[in-house]
Amino acid sequence: MKLSNTIDAEKLNALIEINTLINSNYSDINVLLAHILESAMNLVDGEASSLLLLDSKLKTLRFEVALGPKGLEAKKFAVKMDEGIAGWVVKNNRSLIVNDTASDPRFSPAIQQSTGYKTLNMLAVPMRVKDECIGVIEILNKVATDGFTHEDLEVLEIMANQAAIAYQNAKSLQRSRDEIVVLQDQIATDRGYHTMIARSPVILEKLDIVERVAKSDSSVLILGESGVGKELIAEQLHLKSDRNKGPFVRVNCAALPEGLLESELFGHVKGAFTDAISDRKGRFQMADKGTIFLDEIGDLPLSLQSKLLRVIQNKSFEKVGSSDTIYVNVRIVAATNRDIEKQVEDQKFRSDLYYRLNVLPLYIPPLRQRIEDIPELAYFFLKKFRHEVKKDFAGFSEGAMSAILSYSWPGNIRELENTVERACVIGKPPYIQEEDLLLNIRAMPDNNSLTDKSLKSVLNLFKKHYLQKVLEEQQWNQTNAAQILDIQRTYLSRLIKELEIKEK
Repeated sequence: MKLSNTIDAEKLNALIEINTLINSNYSDINVLLAHILESAMNLVDGEASSLLLLDSKLKTLRFEVALGPKGLEAKKFAVKMDEGIAGWVVKNNRSLIVNDTASDPRFSPAIQQSTGYKTLNMLAVPMRVKDECIGVIEILNKVATDGFTHEDLEVLEIMANQAAIAYQNAKSLQRSRDEIVVLQDQIATDRGYHTMIARSPVILEKLDIVERVAKSDSSVLILGESGVGKELIAEQLHLKSDRNKGPFVRVNCAALPEGLLESELFGHVKGAFTDAISDRKGRFQMADKGTIFLDEIGDLPLSLQSKLLRVIQNKSFEKVGSSDTIYVNVRIVAATNRDIEKQVEDQKFRSDLYYRLNVLPLYIPPLRQRIEDIPELAYFFLKKFRHEVKKDFAGFSEGAMSAILSYSWPGNIRELENTVERACVIGKPPYIQEEDLLLNIRAMPDNNSLTDKSLKSVLNLFKKHYLQKVLEEQQWNQTNAAQILDIQRTYLSRLIKELEIKEK
């Protein structure tokens, strides 16, 4: 588009500065959109502004950013493509100046009636990529003049076209980053490991202990409820040890019947039993010079516990059906969700084996006791699954995150992952809503996620984690963070002090 001679030098310089700004700020789409809208409003002296993005599948326009006296209330609405000024702009892919909205039949008063904010005049221009409209920028109520001018329209059109391209680039970058997260997780999975996510002090403390004990060859017993991440801790013990180039072999002691478990652990020779048609290595032999992870060790039959004790003591065993002794160099990491001390008391678990395994005990607390991990894990799973289901979720609504934080997660991390996956499948962008989670919070009388379960407490906790996340994404630039959050910078500073948010 050629610049008109009517655009003065001051506005031209502002356009150049804004163009540089929006084309260098791809790190966060919300920051980008907030900058675009604030700059547009300042350029043409508007009192309020909105940036609406087109959802072609639902045939609606959603308020992605709204600034001004009733900006937060406006964001609750969606506009149909055949309604209002914005709908007309999208449908016709043309700009509009409306300096008397009351007399324009295209103007829809629905949002005005709901918010109480009166629109006197309006500029509305399409955001285009390759001549296709992807959204609308609206500027409302020209300050201290009779209305918007054609110069205002031309300035906004130039800016909107550049903004649309910058927005598309930011979306592409976000998708690429999501793919990197997914690929990194996939690479870890292909290697047989999981991505470790930790933010809570209690888990960071456990990881510090892991770092210190990993170099030892002593046995480790990991305790905790099902789904808390005991296997991930075992992986970290192996990866941070000098054995990390050796194998990491997993055995679920509860998954196999007693008759097969002995062969699985120690191997067998041909003819040892009916189906033994050839010699077979056991898991201990496979783990030589590495680590063996014995999950659900509390379910190990008493008949095998003495043989395991010998492996720990002498690093030796015999295959099923053989008298030849095999020596292995293996570090043993065991885990259980059972009360193993009670099992020892009840003589269901050998006390001498328990003491041998319990040289370095590690208790992993349930998710409800490490609430700082919950938002971090939820967003990690969201990035993973929004990529898989091919839906552009921007995050969780306030209600959804409050529900996530107040739920007690009896299934721990495994349940949280399944819940986010389900929400991504059934939910609709841009945000995961509380109803998408399908969490029956009322049916959980033993909900102990929060000591104080009041709405104020839950919302403050949500605010703290969300503000921390936004501030970290913006490298603690409070001006940028305030624009994303659609609040004043002074109010953000006050929240940081009140909620005791600290830079890490």
